[in-house]
Amino acid sequence: MRIGAIEAGGTKFVCGIGNEHGQISESISFPTGRPEETMPRVIAYFKDRRPEAIGIGSFGPIDLHPGSPGYGSITTTPKPGWAHYPLLAELKRHFDVPYGWDTDVNAAACGEALWGAARGLDSCAYFTIGTGVGVGVYAGGRPVHGLVHPEGGHIPVRRHPEDGFPGACPYHGDCLEGMAAGPALEARWGVKGAQLAADHAAWTFEAYYVAQAVTTAVLMLSPEKVILGGGVMQQPQLFPLIRQEVQRSLNGYVDALELTDDIDGYIVPPGLGGQAGLYGALALGLQALEASGQKE
Repeated sequence: MRIGAIEAGGTKFVCGIGNEHGQISESISFPTGRPEETMPRVIAYFKDRRPEAIGIGSFGPIDLHPGSPGYGSITTTPKPGWAHYPLLAELKRHFDVPYGWDTDVNAAACGEALWGAARGLDSCAYFTIGTGVGVGVYAGGRPVHGLVHPEGGHIPVRRHPEDGFPGACPYHGDCLEGMAAGPALEARWGVKGAQLAADHAAWTFEAYYVAQAVTTAVLMLSPEKVILGGGVMQQPQLFPLIRQEVQRSLNGYVDALELTDDIDGYIVPPGLGGQAGLYGALALGLQALEASGQKE
């Protein structure tokens, strides 16, 4: 089978072709420009590859309700040119195939559940911490939707007692994204996170904020695995700091061996590495094909 996969990220688009076994045979990536620059490249990639279905995991917020006039659109993003852009409708003009459509982080959670770190489990929460912060939730064999979709990157967080940074989110100031995303690190310290030493105070603050979000996910969603991806999480010293802070925050309240004796196996990096989003889009495309009844 030939399933198209699109990871529509705020920084870059990744397009690929895969199959029902979770194997991606080829892919291409390019920077995310304005829609009139980016979408022709997406369409040109798939034109001669004849996908049987296409899955899209997109940066958001997005409209996920099929009955909505804006279904398939990106909604209130501040990214130039993309606010209320009808991404799905544009693809449908060129390819008459079943489509899977979800957030990039929900897609990544699906990919990790099918083929990655949460394989064989019924639920997981996937955090991406990079240019922004997003949270995808997978439970009961599908990504979680509701009024819209999870937007866990914008939950309020308690300020570290020694952190005077006002926050960098244009909507909420000192929400999780405003305190812990890559741009917040750079604005607070004057350099990109990758340039900071492993023992810099930045990582204590970072772990403090990320751990609050993980603790909230444990208490609200009770996922069987928590997966932390994105560019900021490429700093290996963060994982032990976050795990310790989660245990301190929970203070033994949730009685589960995964949180006490095996937290190293509970809060983990993506099993699919930097390709979790693309594999997730592949999963969405496969699910769409199965739902259409066209899979043989």
